[in-house]
Amino acid sequence: MRWYLKVLPPFFLLLAWEVAAILINNSFILPTPASVAAVLLSPTADILGSGSIIDNALLSVWRVLLGFGLAVLCAVPIGIIIGRYRTVEELVNPIIQLLRPIPPLAWIPLALAWFKIGLLSIVFIIFIGSFFPILINSIDGVRRVNRTWIETAAIYGAKGWKLLAYVILPAAAPAIWTGLRVGFGIAWMCVVAAEMLPGTTSGIGYLIMYSYNWGQVQVIIAGMIVIGIIGIAVDILFREVEKRKFQWQEMNR
Repeated sequence: MRWYLKVLPPFFLLLAWEVAAILINNSFILPTPASVAAVLLSPTADILGSGSIIDNALLSVWRVLLGFGLAVLCAVPIGIIIGRYRTVEELVNPIIQLLRPIPPLAWIPLALAWFKIGLLSIVFIIFIGSFFPILINSIDGVRRVNRTWIETAAIYGAKGWKLLAYVILPAAAPAIWTGLRVGFGIAWMCVVAAEMLPGTTSGIGYLIMYSYNWGQVQVIIAGMIVIGIIGIAVDILFREVEKRKFQWQEMNR
């Protein structure tokens, strides 16, 4: 794609935003792009005593890494076991199907009851949000491993952990990686929502709600843009790793 075709949509969006802001002429409803840019260009400036936008964003990223990391450590091994052994799948599948459709934010009252307001409750919501996408993709990845590969490896004496390490995991890795990518996206949305809860005192979600209470809409939009930028950056990282490490998947199709 020619570079100017990528530039045109953001340019027209900014132009439409500027025109709308001038016509509305109310910064509480829609601030100008310049006022939002002023916030973004001063990422280390303290905002109404709530910390800088960069400090709050880094706190949110740290919370996501904690919750997401715990989800990976739990969901991937469980998914491999369930995908590998049909009996285990039959035992736990009803529980998975019961819990999977529950939105992560529906767990917030229980999280507050169990862990009170603070880091643990936020990490729990992130964990729940990212656990099931990783689990389902891990199960699906193991289940879709080519049976011929497994049988061929078994003929050459591969079994147990060797079969798992050298055949099943490499073959299931693309599906697992897709689960990680989806899970991180959901985890990032969950942390922002969890940080908007009453009693939270830091994070990008908290900064957005705090700014709303003070009528600082330009900070709200700047925070939303930061959320989008971080999300895009992480997704690009996932896609680049996928392109570099899983090119063989395209050849196998």
